[in-house]
Amino acid sequence: MVLYRRNYVPGGTYFFTATLRNRQSDCLTRHIDALRAAFAEVKRQKPFHIDAIVVLPEHLHTIWTLPEDDADYSGRWQAIKSAFVRKIRKEGEALLLDGKGNALLWQSRFWEHTIHDEADYARHVDYIHFNPVKHGHAQHVADWPYSSFHQYLARHILPIDWAGGLQDEIGIPE
Repeated sequence: MVLYRRNYVPGGTYFFTATLRNRQSDCLTRHIDALRAAFAEVKRQKPFHIDAIVVLPEHLHTIWTLPEDDADYSGRWQAIKSAFVRKIRKEGEALLLDGKGNALLWQSRFWEHTIHDEADYARHVDYIHFNPVKHGHAQHVADWPYSSFHQYLARHILPIDWAGGLQDEIGIPE
C-alpha cells in the first residue's frame, strides 16, 4: 500500500474537496446553516481565510489560506466535519454509525492540492464557481446560492454573466 503524503506549508494556500460517503445525499445543502456554523466555529478556534467555496448537495470545494505560522489544515477539516455532525444530530438528522458510535457521514479523507501560483489559483477559483453548472445543479453560475461567486460579484471581481455557460472558452477543466 502506498502511503499518501500531504504537503503541509505554513501560510499555504490550498484547494480542497470534501465529500459525503453517500454521493446521492443532499445533506450539505439541506443543512447549509449547520455547515456554515461548523466552519465559523472552527475559524474562531483556528483562524484561516476562505478564498473561495462552493457547497453542493454531497460535496464541497474550497480554497483556504492558512496563517503564516500554521499548516494544520487536517486538524481544521477534522474539526469542521465533527462540528457539522454534532450540529445536524442536534437537528434530528438520523446518521448511520460505525461499531464505535461514530457517524458515517463524511468520506474519511479529503482531497487537497497546494496552490502553486496565481494562474493555478485562478483556475481553481474558476473551477469552484463553475462546479454547480458542471454537475447540473444550475444553468448559470449566478443561479447557485451556495457559492462564493456572489461575494466575487458583490466586490466587482466577476460579472453576473461570468462564464455564461461557456466552460471551454474560459478554460475550466472537465
